[in-house]
Amino acid sequence: MSELRVANTASPTSLGADVLVSKTTPRRSRTGGVSRRGVIDSARQSGAPIVAVTSPAGYGKSTMLAEWAEAESRPVAWATVDTYDDDPVALLTLLATAFAHVSPQADALSEEMVATETGVLGRSAPVLATAISNAPTPFVLLIDDIHAASSDACHDVLEVVLAGVPAGSQVVLASRHEQPYLARLRAEGALFEVTPRELRIGHDGARAIFRAAGVTVSDETLGWAVDRCEGWAAGLFLCALAVRSGADVSDITGRERFVADYLYGEVLVGLSDDAREFLRRSAVLEEMSGPLCNAVLERNDSHAQLLELESRSVFIVALDRDRRLFRYHALFREFLLAELARVDTHTIGLLHRRAAEWCVADGSPERALEHYHAAGELRLAGRLVAALAIPTWQSGRATLVDRWLSRLGGAAIEASPELMVIAAWTAALRGQSPAAEMRASMLERTKVEFETQDEAVIFESSRAMIRTAMCVRDPSGILDDARSAAANIPEWSPWRAPALYLLGTAWILNGSVDQARRAFTDSAERGRRGGNTIAIILSEAELAALALDGPSVQTAADHSHEAMRKIDEHHIDDYPTATLALAVSARVALRQGDGAGARQLLARAMRARIHCTHVVPFVAIRARIQIAKGFAAVGDAVSARQLMKEVDDLLLRRPNLVALADPAAELRNILGNDVGNILALPLTPAEMRLLPYLQTHLMIGEIGSRLFISRNTASTEVKSIYRKLGVTTRSSAVERAIELGLLGE
Repeated sequence: MSELRVANTASPTSLGADVLVSKTTPRRSRTGGVSRRGVIDSARQSGAPIVAVTSPAGYGKSTMLAEWAEAESRPVAWATVDTYDDDPVALLTLLATAFAHVSPQADALSEEMVATETGVLGRSAPVLATAISNAPTPFVLLIDDIHAASSDACHDVLEVVLAGVPAGSQVVLASRHEQPYLARLRAEGALFEVTPRELRIGHDGARAIFRAAGVTVSDETLGWAVDRCEGWAAGLFLCALAVRSGADVSDITGRERFVADYLYGEVLVGLSDDAREFLRRSAVLEEMSGPLCNAVLERNDSHAQLLELESRSVFIVALDRDRRLFRYHALFREFLLAELARVDTHTIGLLHRRAAEWCVADGSPERALEHYHAAGELRLAGRLVAALAIPTWQSGRATLVDRWLSRLGGAAIEASPELMVIAAWTAALRGQSPAAEMRASMLERTKVEFETQDEAVIFESSRAMIRTAMCVRDPSGILDDARSAAANIPEWSPWRAPALYLLGTAWILNGSVDQARRAFTDSAERGRRGGNTIAIILSEAELAALALDGPSVQTAADHSHEAMRKIDEHHIDDYPTATLALAVSARVALRQGDGAGARQLLARAMRARIHCTHVVPFVAIRARIQIAKGFAAVGDAVSARQLMKEVDDLLLRRPNLVALADPAAELRNILGNDVGNILALPLTPAEMRLLPYLQTHLMIGEIGSRLFISRNTASTEVKSIYRKLGVTTRSSAVERAIELGLLGE
């Protein structure tokens, strides 16, 4: 199988890095424009923690936020949301980066936002909300284009974050349409709203717009323009430019979009053919720089062209103070794309391919993927996903890999052996059933003709690794698969370290502890050389668990410390693959006399186990036994028994793992048969998955929909959570969960 080598994160000099800086830098207000100071003052004086500025495109929302930023006496943070932020991890990372501008102690907060889909709502969002609530001084956070983060997952995490805004501070949300979480804020009296009515431009404002465009007209003409545009700021500005180009205002008819199309056309009439072509073709780019436009348009003067267009007020905005990054006004870009499709449609795919190739070389792979999709190049997009998936997963952005695979679709995945392997692993390591079984089955059935024998051997080894991880054969068959994979995966492959780890698990199942220890040691070392974080965590955790069965606590401590160092470094303690490391680290802490630290680690392990399921049963069973031992050691027999019940359930699904039952039986004998206090029972994985949604406004049925369970099931789980936590309300459940370490940090 071929490999495309590419960096998975933006370099400090890449377009992605520049865009992140620009997205968290306040916009400059336009000189000579219409002031919204009265609206801004009313919003500030309202004392409402949340201000919603909601109107269609072209009403001056961004301009109002820029004026607010310049007028504000409190520290100001700014975030511009785009389509790349329609992912909860990306959105929280953007907001945390912006918030660091007003709270220096939150400088590293953005690195803590990576998480799984459960962890992002249960840990990352509450962590950011807590940081915001503890801000050292009142602040204003201005968030532009929040409508671009349109997924349910983004709405859920944003609602949690907004709950943390302290008295004296404000978050201002500019959106083209109303956000779903505003209803509760409105009912609570925590919302100040700015609507199109407050943003409409009157006669005086229109005069200022025409004056700023260098156009003088009669009062009658101005009144005509105001009436025709119905106070729409963008329409009036377009009117002014059209009049400057010789158009007659009386020819304008229709409402917003039709007015815009007519007036944009009038504006373009005065430009050269070269300038019009530049505008149309560069519109495929959301953000533009000189080098990027040069590559896409095959010219060498793009930066000068961008500066010229900006100086002529052709609906282009500089995104940074150095004027290296630009974007078109949203409506103007829509118009240009429509024009491109009308007169130059055959070039659209080519332009996106060139943009994708430039972004790959620039170290901006996520943007490259968007362009490949826009070009219809699913094969190239698939190759890029295959190259990015492992490092992206290792960095803690598992949800992003899921999003890429989902967008590619089943047909594109099935057409690529590499993607089939990655899709199977993604589902397996996230405990997703039946998706993991379906993808593994598809992988087994697939017949592929490779160009070389080496490629065929690697593909077969990949299938053997999936079979080993999912323990679908008996122990001797598992060992055969694991040995075959370890023997055939080449040294340079990113799969080498995981193959050695799986060999260690197979030796455990076959009773060869010394062989297992050697395999885990080799896996950890190979993981360090190749940067495979997950292999290091799993192997070091297994070595620590084996050491705990012997006399050397220090050896166990050394191994568990290395595993925890990687977990904390990449902020992936909600990954199911972190469960065992957290559990053995808790036991080490107990051996070293740190009871408080042990309890904290056990709480983290209980959260990580949510997606640690029968899909990868060896990890799920080993981790639960270690957690149970930890609870038994701190005197919590009820929680230990709950874990042992989960072990029994797993063994029912995988009876071939009888070798793991012996330590479970030993622990069960130690615990005895006392049922304990049922009120002290820990939350089940299903209840843990639901718990974070109690922070939101969602109704029980809506929570069920998010989790793909029925309303009755969701209701039963909520009642069980209340009972186990000893509470009767949502807010009390959330407070108690935070106290117990089940939510938040």
